[in-house]
Amino acid sequence: MTAPNSVSHAGAQEHLAARAAKARQELVSRLDGDGVLTDPRLREALLVVRREVLLPHAYVRVSGPGADPIEWRLLDGSHAEDQAEWLALIHSDDSVLLQRDGEPLDALGRGPVTGGHMTSMSSYTPATIDALQSLQLDTGQRFLDLGPGPGVSLALAATVTGPGHAVGVERDPHMTAFARKNLNRLGLGAAVVEGDALDGDPAGALYDRIHSGIGVPCVPAAWVEQLTPGGRLLTTLATRTPSWPGRLLVTRTPQGRIEAALKGRPRGYRPMLGHQWLTALDHRARIKANPGTPRPTRLAPPPDDAYAFWLAAAYLVPGTVRDFQAETMTIVAPEDDSWAVAGPGDGTVRVHGPRDVWAELEDLHERWQRAGRPDSYHVDLSGNGPQHITSGTGPKALAWTLDPSEGRGRGPVQSGAQPLEASASVRHVRPA
Repeated sequence: MTAPNSVSHAGAQEHLAARAAKARQELVSRLDGDGVLTDPRLREALLVVRREVLLPHAYVRVSGPGADPIEWRLLDGSHAEDQAEWLALIHSDDSVLLQRDGEPLDALGRGPVTGGHMTSMSSYTPATIDALQSLQLDTGQRFLDLGPGPGVSLALAATVTGPGHAVGVERDPHMTAFARKNLNRLGLGAAVVEGDALDGDPAGALYDRIHSGIGVPCVPAAWVEQLTPGGRLLTTLATRTPSWPGRLLVTRTPQGRIEAALKGRPRGYRPMLGHQWLTALDHRARIKANPGTPRPTRLAPPPDDAYAFWLAAAYLVPGTVRDFQAETMTIVAPEDDSWAVAGPGDGTVRVHGPRDVWAELEDLHERWQRAGRPDSYHVDLSGNGPQHITSGTGPKALAWTLDPSEGRGRGPVQSGAQPLEASASVRHVRPA
């Protein structure tokens, strides 16, 4: 005879499974309706990959911006009082926060938590889908996921490529064990190995598709070496500004030639260990109190979707960051104690500090226009020397060289697949 509590537990599990399946269907319908989801293979993968297995808990931030220490609340998906909020979160378009300060993940306690910074999360779902669709996944391809975190992108890819074809390389030992255990429960035949993702697959295997869930200042040689003829590699090129990320698509032609195109995007992945973002937060109150001295300008604020221009600004107007929370366009050079605030009217800008940030943007905009308003850039990955970027050929082309030390060792640890700060959808909630 079956014990009553066993029946109760089985019934609860069946109820949770049904609710999760409904939430997956709603997620797919939303992505379809927003025009994000176009690949029928990924649509099927989203319907069958049980996110509740890969994301059994989630942190929500209680504190507002700038709070120190930060107040969090941990949702436990196995707890009845948390399940509705947890299910909604892990099937939403928001990032799912999973790990503070590299902590072990096998015995987390639900409820309020004080302090710490997120070191791993599952990325903003539309960005994940967009990246995987750009890779053009197909059955039988060898797929490498660099910095997979909890393994959502790895699971989706494995569903498409088939068992035994998808491998993830994760630096954090606790996240490696967490992802491996949960992926094994799904039975997709996906593997997770511990290692430095910057070195690619520790075994040195070749792959048809490589997805990097981490931003890098330049492309590691191992990634290119592990790409097969006909292969595609996708990553974020990261600078010290979170405001204007670039997405790099690398292809190896059937003849073995490497081609790489860089485009500005509204969002991208954060870098790994030891990278520090510039931030406008510390200057916000001072800027509000003193926006700066007005002067005429020949440059109207470029639109947010002029992604290629803003991407060039990340490199050619270095050390700047945008405050996206400001009422009007505000660009800050925090290390130079300088800023520019568009307005108050047409044809004017307010500037403060020893560096005229807006003058640099004016000059760059003129150069960008003379270069033909490029919407993408070529990246030279030939050889093992510096990686050069150009908008084209000729004296009017924009050009710069990637700095492999960009952003290193100046701030707190950031790791895992995380969306860039400027576009992140991190929830702020009141304490329960």
